[in-house]
This record gives sequence, structure tokens and C-alpha cells, in this order.
Amino acid sequence: MTLPLPHPALAATDPELAGLVAAEEQLQAETLRLIPSENYVSRAVLEASGTVLQNKYSEGYPGRRYYEGQQNIDQVERLAIARAKALFGVEHANVQPYSGSPANLAVYLAFADPGDTVMGMALPMGGHLTHGWGVSATGTWFRGVQYGVRHDTGLIDFDEVRELALKERPKLIFCGGTALPRTIDFAAFAEIARESGAVLVADVAHIAGLIAGGAHPSPVPHADVISTTTHKTLRGPRGAMLMSREEHAKAIDKAVFPGLQGGPHNQTTAAIAVALHEAAQPSFRTYAQSVVANAKALAEELLARGFDLVSGGTDNHLILMDLTPKDVPGKVAAKALDRAGIVVNYNTVPYDPRKPFDPSGVRIGTPSLTSRGLGTQHMAAVADWIDRGVTAAGTGDEDALGDIRSEVAELMAAFPAPGLSA
Repeated sequence: MTLPLPHPALAATDPELAGLVAAEEQLQAETLRLIPSENYVSRAVLEASGTVLQNKYSEGYPGRRYYEGQQNIDQVERLAIARAKALFGVEHANVQPYSGSPANLAVYLAFADPGDTVMGMALPMGGHLTHGWGVSATGTWFRGVQYGVRHDTGLIDFDEVRELALKERPKLIFCGGTALPRTIDFAAFAEIARESGAVLVADVAHIAGLIAGGAHPSPVPHADVISTTTHKTLRGPRGAMLMSREEHAKAIDKAVFPGLQGGPHNQTTAAIAVALHEAAQPSFRTYAQSVVANAKALAEELLARGFDLVSGGTDNHLILMDLTPKDVPGKVAAKALDRAGIVVNYNTVPYDPRKPFDPSGVRIGTPSLTSRGLGTQHMAAVADWIDRGVTAAGTGDEDALGDIRSEVAELMAAFPAPGLSA
């Protein structure tokens, strides 16, 4: 499969860079992308990301800018805000954060002071760096305390979370993470936050698209603030949003600008608006439901092949595999699968005895393959490729990896990816 260069001006000006873009397009077209935080955006989202909105500075908010010439920019941002509020059913939305980490930093700035206690899921248990983990600025500037999951079930122990929250009295409690394969009980977190006097922040970066499509419960009735990226399952550009109750709107907006950022990236705001419009269509609900159905089917197929899945399966888009019983380290498996045309990421598992850069696990997900149109009927083949790839990783059988790559490319050719050149 050879893709043409779709960027004539770029090719004429910088053929070296244009060649790299074309190579990436071909790689994304030919491989089976299973990293759960990745997806394919539509051609419309890609086009919005590359418009002349890039040329405009717009510090401030609609109707309250520090630059003139905002007649169109204000309408773009208002459109994105209105669509976010309608899609998620929130009272307030800020679409300016550059990405998920700055969005979370804005929450700290809005509700906490340096040195305050904050609480989140520990990174090795499936949390995020910005939930108060030590190597993050959030764990340096604030006193982070972490909860985890039960060793026997891989599930959150809410009695333990409550006990920790009442003991530590954090200003913020984060729920959500990057490697959580089960439904987040927002109501249980909200009860603990109320009892301990904390602001509850639902970080739904991974599952925002599932929430929008009705495939995961919404945090809106329970959380004070909702933080999310706009890519991953939401299938938008690399950006972020903060949503909240109206009582927190002023604090959130002030924290984003002028607290942390200057001018928003207007081309990204436009692409977010497009993605939110797409997510409001009936077809998106079908997509979100299919993401979960595919993940559950893939989990069952992997379990049937003897894989150890954290928590025993999945309720969402994500599967976390502990490869210890296979006697293949996660990093070794991930790199071998990559050579086989199956793109995953190595990942720590709860209570992992190995180091984070050489962990025991592999994290996989179904957003990308679902966007291409693969269904539950294809998950046996996907699981078989993973099984053969992990086995080949352990034995060093590069020929087997090459065979898998050819089979993967053949199937991918039958399911063109959204947004890529034909």
C-alpha cells in the first residue's frame, strides 16, 4: 500500500519533512493501532486543525479579548463551548487548555495552594502523573497522597479510599486514570469527597468519547470539575477541556487564562468544535458502543489464550495485560509486536515488581480499530496475532513476526482509516 503525498506545498518547500509525514500516514494505514490513547480523526478535524485560524492571537475570552480582530474567532470559540455544554450536559466549559496536563494544572491553581494535600490514584496502579505523583510538578508543589487497587481483584477499594480521604483531608480528589479497565464509580467518589470536604475532579481523558456516546456513566451529576483531553475516544485534535458547575466557572477560567496560558490555539479550538459536532451524531453512539463491545470481545479471546488481564477483563476501551505468566517482559513484547505491525505500549501493572521503563505489562485498547470499522468478529484474529507475537517475542522468532505483519497489513487494507489518504 503506497500513499501519495497529499501536501503539495509542504512537499515543495520541505520534501524531507513531507516524506516523514507520508511515511507516518502509511504506517498508520498499514498497522493495527492498539494504544488506547490513540485514534484516527476525520478529514474534517484534520482540515480544521490546519486553517488560517492559526494566524490569530486571541488572549482572553469571547467578548473580552486583549487583541482586536476577533469577530470570527469569538464565534469559533463560542461554538465549541456551546457544543461541549450540550454534548456533556454541563453548565460551564472552557475549551482553551493546550492539553490534558495543563488542564489539570489549572484545576490545582483554581482550588489549591502550594503545599496543600491532594489525592489521586497512584501512577503504578493506573493513575496519571498529574494526580499528585512525585515526579510530576503536581507532586512537587503539592502534597500528594495516593490510593490504589486491591491486589486480589485489581479493583478500587472504596473503604480504603474513604479512610485515606478522612485521614488526610485533601483539597482535591482526582478520579480517573490512564490504565483503568473498569467503570469508574463517580457516585462513590463524590460521597467520599463530600464527607472529606474535597473538590472532586473527574479526569475522563480516556473515556470522554464513551461518556458522550452513552457507553460509560457520566460524572456530571457527581463531580465538581471534569477534565478531559479532546482526542483519545472523543476523536478530536490534541487539546483539552475543563467543564464544571457554574459556581466554579470564574475560578476555572481565571486559572486557564491568565493563570497558566496566553493565547489559545484557535485552529485547535475549531477542530474541537468539529469533533464535538461529530460526537453529537447518532453514528457516534454506535461507535462508542462498538469500542466497548470490541474491547470485551478481545478480552475474552485473550483470556481464552491464557493471558492474565488486570481485574479479569474490561468494561471500557482498555485492556491491561500482565505478561508475567508468559515469561515475557512487557517492553520486549511491545517492541516485538511493533515489528509485527501491532502497535501497543508497555505498561506497569498494579504491584509490578519490575521497573516502570521495563515493566511486566502491556496496555491495549480498541478505539482506533473500531474507528476503522473492525467489529467483534475480528477480535479472535487480533487476539491470535497478539498471542503469536508474544510467543515470538519470547523465542526471538523474527520470521513469525514478519508473517503476522503481512497478515495485519492485508486486513488493514480492507478497512481504510478515517482521515488518511486513499
